[in-house]
Amino acid sequence: MEQGEQKYEQGGTVEVPDSVFRQVYESPTSLPGDHRWVTPDEDVREIEKLLGMEPRTIGAPLWVSADRKECPKCDRTVSWLDIVSSAVGSLHSARLIATVMLGERKYVNVDAPNAIGNVRCVACGTAIEGIRSFKCHNWAYAVGDLEKVVARVRGPG
Repeated sequence: MEQGEQKYEQGGTVEVPDSVFRQVYESPTSLPGDHRWVTPDEDVREIEKLLGMEPRTIGAPLWVSADRKECPKCDRTVSWLDIVSSAVGSLHSARLIATVMLGERKYVNVDAPNAIGNVRCVACGTAIEGIRSFKCHNWAYAVGDLEKVVARVRGPG
């Protein structure tokens, strides 16, 4: 197990079968927060560089939801780039992030936070508050009744 991988397990992230993941991912309520949007393409290309990927490796949309879309200081639209750049090296390795984003396994986090902490604007370094969730083709947060679906997959214990 790679360093940082255990943090996912402890944080309420569970590997689930594709059928359960689809229920969570495709739910309109799977992204809490006032605003929902897709990470701009130029930010996706920067994520690829940051993680050491070949250009155009990431093809699926990278969704974000939050109480506000812009950085409070520089007005840049918040995206996965801010989340990834804040996590790589300090929380998770680039390899782990790439594996979770691009791998075949499906993950659901049932500890959807009030806000995702420790995210800083990639442009100006300002703390970004109020990010509620983010998802890609194999990673999502389960909220509300969807947590029960994942709990059934987890089983007792």
